[in-house]
Amino acid sequence: MSETLQGAGFHLLLHSTHLLDEHLRELLKPFDLHPGQARFIHALGRLKEASQRHLASEFNVTPASMSQMTKRLIANGFIQMRHDPKDKRATLLSLSDKGWHLRDQVLEVWQQVDRIICNAIGPENAEQLFLQSGRLRDSIGGRAPLTKHGKLSGHQQS
Repeated sequence: MSETLQGAGFHLLLHSTHLLDEHLRELLKPFDLHPGQARFIHALGRLKEASQRHLASEFNVTPASMSQMTKRLIANGFIQMRHDPKDKRATLLSLSDKGWHLRDQVLEVWQQVDRIICNAIGPENAEQLFLQSGRLRDSIGGRAPLTKHGKLSGHQQS
């Protein structure tokens, strides 16, 4: 790393991420969602149906935190729940018709953020940034929810 960037590279990444997060939050405002809820809606769409416990594990949050988030999404009609016929103590969640529509809108918002990045640094650089960001996440112990080593757990990756 060059002397001029020594110790500043991480800060540039952090600052860029913060600015993109602000754009994302602004784009999600019309849907009354925060980024974590948008990720949850997307993940539930990929799974079709899942228990709160499974989702809490995938998102690395406590079951109580997951329950709090799902209550609001249920109240707003985006997700529906039913008792698991195999385990009466478990609750299964799935997207409602309104939730599927919201999932499509979330994907459009994410594409808008991708376009912000592409317009800022060019499509080739953006593609490299996305690729390297995934590598960085994976190499420091992260993974996308519902994946094992970059592959969707038991489902096709979308």
